[in-house]
Amino acid sequence: MGFWKKTVKEYDLRGKSVLVRVDYNVPIKNGKITDDYRIEKSLPTLQFLLEQDCKLILISHLGRPKDAHDTDCSLKPCAERLEKLLHKNVQFVSDCVGEAAEKAAKALQPGQVLLLENLRFHPEEEKNDDEFAKKLASLAEVFVQDGFGVVHRAHASTEAVAHHLPSLAGLLLEKEVDTITNAIDNPQRPLMTIIGGAKISDKIDILNRFIDIADFVAVGGAMANTFLLAEGIKIGESLAEKDEVPLAKDIIEKAKQKAKNQRFVFYIPQDGVVSKELDGSTQTRIVDWDAHVIAQVENYPKRPGRETGEVAADESILDIGPFSGAFIAGGIQMAGTVIWNGAMGVTETKGKQGPVGPFAHGTETVVEALLGEFGTKPFTVLGGGDTVGFIEDRKLTDSFNHVSTGGGASLELMSGKSLPGVEVLWNKD
Repeated sequence: MGFWKKTVKEYDLRGKSVLVRVDYNVPIKNGKITDDYRIEKSLPTLQFLLEQDCKLILISHLGRPKDAHDTDCSLKPCAERLEKLLHKNVQFVSDCVGEAAEKAAKALQPGQVLLLENLRFHPEEEKNDDEFAKKLASLAEVFVQDGFGVVHRAHASTEAVAHHLPSLAGLLLEKEVDTITNAIDNPQRPLMTIIGGAKISDKIDILNRFIDIADFVAVGGAMANTFLLAEGIKIGESLAEKDEVPLAKDIIEKAKQKAKNQRFVFYIPQDGVVSKELDGSTQTRIVDWDAHVIAQVENYPKRPGRETGEVAADESILDIGPFSGAFIAGGIQMAGTVIWNGAMGVTETKGKQGPVGPFAHGTETVVEALLGEFGTKPFTVLGGGDTVGFIEDRKLTDSFNHVSTGGGASLELMSGKSLPGVEVLWNKD
């Protein structure tokens, strides 16, 4: 049905003061931003508003500050980076409400930009406090929600504030919701989903939904270890949710039932890269535990020259193995649409030689397949912090059809849940 909320292009904003909720929750190390992807993606909305001679008051959170004096969570570095990206002066005020913020907002002239300090320096923000929201709303005439990464939360700056001003969607928010929704509701078939990350409990809803609607679901990352336990595979010291093994068994059974009635594959890794240390300082080896391929293809022949092994008690599975990577890459060759959320291994461990770490080869294989290096290049939608971080490091964000700025929000949207920060916005006429 298309995006159903009124956007900045469907309201007369010329000359108005606009409160823009952006998502500048970016990684900062020693006062320097290490990844400005979210800031870059906010630019189209900001530039459009500046073309309307708007006065821009930007609000965001950053991290989880200990208190209002936690300088590690200050948004000042974001103001400095935004200034360079916009090629325009960006004013900064060391609070988001109160006299200083009010004075700076009131003094703004058309075409000027102001970034206020971290919303989470005030506990009222996460409490969705209406009085705090009123203070934010008093700074402007119109509210624009463009922080897709926060719209799954009902906070003062995402939900309550929208009750006090005309409330519109920014261009980034519109693109995120529209692209992800269309990829799920109207995909080019076959639809394949690749789900990684650490916890089944975080992704139970998205797993269940994709088993319902997708043609191929592949599981990787630490989350796969819980499925391996459910299949009776020894995983040593690997990260897993032992309490969620019954849940994993239920998901496997659901996948098997679907495969009985239609062509469908639910894939759990068959081999993995294991080590005794996470930092890559000790020897790694590949273990082929010959786990089942659930659903359509259940019994694989033994691979020539490969013997089934076990993960030792003092080892951990830190990446999918080469056979599993190749199988998933093969699935990508048959897909029309691929939705990918979550890395296949511990991509944070850096390699001593080259850009790919010792436990990132599975993730790299997925990337290569999605980019069409083995033949077919499907329509691609990527989400999740570790996934986006990996391709950011590889300078590949422009190589995919859509790379989401929101981890939790994209998961909620893909799961079919409503997003409070979107629902509260004005509907189209």
